[in-house]
Amino acid sequence: MMRNSTTRGRRVLVVGLGISGIATALRLHRLGWEPVILERAAARRSGGYAVALFGTGVASAARLGVLEAVGNRLGPAVHTFEIDRRGRRRKGLGLPDLPGGPRLVLRGDVENALYSALPPDVEVRFSTSPVAIAQDEHGVDVTTRHAVTGATATERFDLVVGADGLRSTVRQLVFGPHADFLHPMNYMIGACVLRRPVQGHATSDGLVLAEAGRSAWVFPFVNHNPTVLFSYRVDDVAGQFRRPAIESIRAAFGPEPAGPVLSQLFDDYAAAEERLFDSVEQVRMDRWHEGRVVLLGDAAWCLTLYSGMGASTGMAGAELLGNMLERHPDDVLRALIEWEAKLRPFTASLQQTATTMRQLFTPSGELQRIVRATILRLMNSPAAPIFRRLVGPGALTEIDIVAA
Repeated sequence: MMRNSTTRGRRVLVVGLGISGIATALRLHRLGWEPVILERAAARRSGGYAVALFGTGVASAARLGVLEAVGNRLGPAVHTFEIDRRGRRRKGLGLPDLPGGPRLVLRGDVENALYSALPPDVEVRFSTSPVAIAQDEHGVDVTTRHAVTGATATERFDLVVGADGLRSTVRQLVFGPHADFLHPMNYMIGACVLRRPVQGHATSDGLVLAEAGRSAWVFPFVNHNPTVLFSYRVDDVAGQFRRPAIESIRAAFGPEPAGPVLSQLFDDYAAAEERLFDSVEQVRMDRWHEGRVVLLGDAAWCLTLYSGMGASTGMAGAELLGNMLERHPDDVLRALIEWEAKLRPFTASLQQTATTMRQLFTPSGELQRIVRATILRLMNSPAAPIFRRLVGPGALTEIDIVAA
C-alpha cells in the first residue's frame, strides 16, 4: 500500500497494546504515520478469555490483513448445554446458534495476529505510561514515565490515541476522572483458561450454569483448553475487591454446595497464572476527542463482555479512524469529527444491546431466570429460526460499519 505523502513523518502516540491499540498503530502505519505504542504492563499478555467476532470484526480483520492469522476455534461439533449443580443437562443456546455465524477465538488470538502484522519499525515501550498531556492547535506534548526506572521524558506528537481500556489514563488526563464516565451495571466478571476440559463432559461441550443473579459459562475451543466466564450481580462492587478474587466468586455462588462442575471451575480459576476479575461498567461520553487527543475502544465506549462486540468494534474503530485521516490528511480535527459522527450511533446501539444480552448471560433475578428459560425452550421449538433472530446480538452486528 502506498503511503500518503502528506502524512509521512507524522507521529502518533498510541497508548495501550490491546486489540484497539495495535489495530490503530497498524492502520495508521500503513497510511504513512509513525506510531509509538505505550504499554503500562511489563510484557504482552498471553492467552485470554473467549472473544466472539461477528461480521463487523471479521470484515475489519480481513482488511487489516490478519483474519487468517486470527483463525476460528469454533469447531463444527461444538454443542452448548444448560447444566445445573447436580449434573443434569439439556440443550442450550451458544455462539453457533446465533445469527451470522460468529467466530470464537481467544483474545490472545486477535492480539497476536495484529501484533505479528506490525512492521519492525513500530516502537513499543513497555512499563511506560503518560503522566501529562498538553496540546495546542499544531500538536500534543506528552510526558511519560517508566514504571521501573522512574525516568520521564516529554515528546511531541501530531495525534494521541488513548486505547488503554476501561480505566484509561489518557481519558483521566484529558477528559476528567473515571467517575464522570463509568456507568456501573452492578455485575462482576471473572475469567481464565481452564487447566483441562471439564470432567465428565466432552471437550466440544459448551456449558452454561445460569441461576438467579449468577452464571458460569464454559467456552470450548479447537486445539485449546476451554475458558470459563463467571458473571454475578452485586450491590457492593467495591467490597468484591477487598478479598482475593476467588473468595468473592465462591461467595457469590454460595451458600449452596458447588457440585462437581463448579468445584472444578473454582479450583482452576484459583490456580490460573493469568485471570480476569473486574466490575462490569460501560463508558458513556458526550465526545471521544478533544483537540488532537482521541479515545478508542473500551476507553471510549466500553460495551462490556455481554455485547460480544468489544474486539470487533475495537478493530473497526481503528480502521475507520485511519480511513478518515486518509480522507482528510491535512485536517486532523475534521477527520476526528467525521470519525466520531459515523461510529457513535453504532456503538450506542450496541451498548443498549449489551443491557439486554446481560439477562441472557446472567438473569438478574428469579423472574428473569424464568424468562430466560422460556426463551431457551422456544429456541428448541419449531419457531426456533424466528427466536434466534430475536435473541441474537442483532442485525447491527452484521453491519460493516467501515464500509457503510
